[in-house]
Amino acid sequence: MVERMNDPASWASSERVRTSMVGNRGRDTKPELALRRELHARGFRYFVNRRPIANVRRTADIVFPRARLAVFVDGCFWHGCPEHHTVAKTHAQYWAEKVQANRLRDADTNRLLGDAGWNVLRIWEHVPPVEAADLVGNRLAEILP
Repeated sequence: MVERMNDPASWASSERVRTSMVGNRGRDTKPELALRRELHARGFRYFVNRRPIANVRRTADIVFPRARLAVFVDGCFWHGCPEHHTVAKTHAQYWAEKVQANRLRDADTNRLLGDAGWNVLRIWEHVPPVEAADLVGNRLAEILP
């Protein structure tokens, strides 16, 4: 058994915050899993957590290579949802800069993929899975003959 040591110089404002932040997932989040289940139930097949362009370090949550469609399920806090984003009470400046950097990276990703002939679909985490799957299905129907 490996014992975890608490870092005395932790960046977190409290142990509770640190535990919460460490527990945040980069992939396979509940909204992603719910969307993937709905898409699979509808007969769609796709790749998960894959780079649409191999030499570009950007990973999409769901990828349909034949349609050249990259789907991103964006978290409301992390990507600054206009409806649900909340301003952090602690270290507000840091988090505002973090969210702004995420937004800029998202825009750059959209541009890079678009320039390479990919379609990008961004879905907020709060969109119900059935509605999100409808968005994906509609986009695929527009792309594929």
